[in-house]
Amino acid sequence: MELKATELAVQDGIGLITLSRPQRMNAWTGRMHTEYRWCLEALDEDRDVGAIVVTGKGRGFCVGGDAEALTGHAKKGGYDPGTPKEMAMPGFGVDDRFDASFAYQFGLRKPILAAMNGPAAGVGLALACFADLRFAAAGAKFTTAHGKLNLPAEYGLSWLLPRMLGLTRANELLLSSRAFTAEEALTMGLVNEVLPAEEVLDRTLAYARDLIATVSPNSLRQTRWQVYRDLQQTVDVSVTASEALLNEMMKEPDYAEGVKAFLEKRKPAWRGDAE
Repeated sequence: MELKATELAVQDGIGLITLSRPQRMNAWTGRMHTEYRWCLEALDEDRDVGAIVVTGKGRGFCVGGDAEALTGHAKKGGYDPGTPKEMAMPGFGVDDRFDASFAYQFGLRKPILAAMNGPAAGVGLALACFADLRFAAAGAKFTTAHGKLNLPAEYGLSWLLPRMLGLTRANELLLSSRAFTAEEALTMGLVNEVLPAEEVLDRTLAYARDLIATVSPNSLRQTRWQVYRDLQQTVDVSVTASEALLNEMMKEPDYAEGVKAFLEKRKPAWRGDAE
């Protein structure tokens, strides 16, 4: 696919997706969504990639739907996603509950980290919230945005934020659509770290490198799926499923390697055979 709204690179076993419409603060379009899904699928299938990082080019992460697209929806009297009928299907097929826009990130086989280098709003905030971890630029402003446009909470934010922040804080952000800073997001538990803008990407990449060096690929994969499945089921199902996985994963070569490396006090040499 020819990439016009995104950039794709692989370095040190990390796939880097850059939202690339800096002149529009990386505002979201159908083209960007189509490319983003294609990039995710390519990286998820690449055996040399152990983690995925998404960031924005220039001063913004993603300020939500492009203003021109929003105007077009208003003129048409309805929503037009601007995407082709056939698109890449990253993360689909793992669990039916993940087979939806942005929820498909839960179905990826590799962790995804958001390097929020600047403002994020609406769909841009949702994209970051569906990532596993978030690192944000100091002073960056975020907002759910929808209320100021006579829209509902976008792309599952009404499901995500209460689980991430608790109902009281989530309702305040969802009902008011007010702007809040990265520092406030840190106190709420929405982001993992706040750093100077010029350090956000390097810190996120460093975290991803450490993650894939110290944790086995199948442990990362299965733990992600456990977390996002368990958000939607009862504790007995969670415990039973974890016991079954424990029995399976102890038979894998990476389990023996993990034990050996622990006893020898060295970094493990993961094989990543399991799929």
